[in-house]
Amino acid sequence: MTTTVSAEATVRKDTPGAAGGPRRRPGRIRRIGLPYLLLLPALFLELLVHLVPMVIGVVMSFKELTQFYIRDWGTAPWAGLDNYALSVDFNAPVGKALLHSFLVTVAFTLLSVGLCWLIGTAAAICMQDTFRGRGLLRALFLVPYALPVYAAVITWVFMFQHDNGLVNHVLHDQLHLTDKPSFWLIGDNSFYALLTVSVWKGWPFAFLIVMAGLQNIPRELYEAAALDGAGMWQQIRRITLPSLSPVNQVLVLVLFLWTFNDFNTPYVLFGKGAPEAADLISVHIYQASFVTWNFGAGSAMSVLLLLFLLAVTGVYLAVTSRGRRTSDA
Repeated sequence: MTTTVSAEATVRKDTPGAAGGPRRRPGRIRRIGLPYLLLLPALFLELLVHLVPMVIGVVMSFKELTQFYIRDWGTAPWAGLDNYALSVDFNAPVGKALLHSFLVTVAFTLLSVGLCWLIGTAAAICMQDTFRGRGLLRALFLVPYALPVYAAVITWVFMFQHDNGLVNHVLHDQLHLTDKPSFWLIGDNSFYALLTVSVWKGWPFAFLIVMAGLQNIPRELYEAAALDGAGMWQQIRRITLPSLSPVNQVLVLVLFLWTFNDFNTPYVLFGKGAPEAADLISVHIYQASFVTWNFGAGSAMSVLLLLFLLAVTGVYLAVTSRGRRTSDA
């Protein structure tokens, strides 16, 4: 009898959760749930700032929302898919103008992203070797990225002035590369002016990201390649670029999304009415919404832009992920 009671007591003592045994403390549960509790304010603000306006914009795209209903947009007539049909009808003036703006934006984005990546990567590689003044040059390279957008672009507006701008003064008066001072903020030259400002403002970000990625490449690889007789270009091609592939995949995607959606640069550079050669789709949607007061059509264009960017992002991530799995295999 005594032996049986002692055995039962021993079993209860060794059983998890029994009295006197190891138990799961409530404090552990609180510690696990604390990170999720701290994320709630950020999640609430994300819903408030981004998702709620997005849902409202989608609803507005299905309404015939003009200046006559702007005071109470909920009473605007239901338009269905008419706004979308109007936007993609490339034979009509609205659709033709949207297609032209889309093509201009694609060309501008490809050139801007390519030049930003090229200049940023070249500068980051040059800044890898230790030399006197390297820290100062790194800081100076980041100045365009650190400046406020409006202050930087307004400075370029003064530099692109026809009569007393610095650009015409250097190109025409000092270097004599042009026959006469050029108009940079109107006409076909507006595209090159916008591209110049975008690249000047965006390449320091590429420089910063690539420079951070270069820190993870072991120096022993370059030393071994140099002993094998590999030159600088061979080292960049065989070591630097393959090692930077994961960094470049994210960098190119971020630059593409930022540049394609850029509104501040063309708006500050040209004002509400951008020239036809620099009619980016972000400014075009703004004009369709706030200049012509057709918020339904402008919302439909915004939704189409969102769908396009989601599709491009999905295809890009799928292709890069497949390429990464193939290289790992």
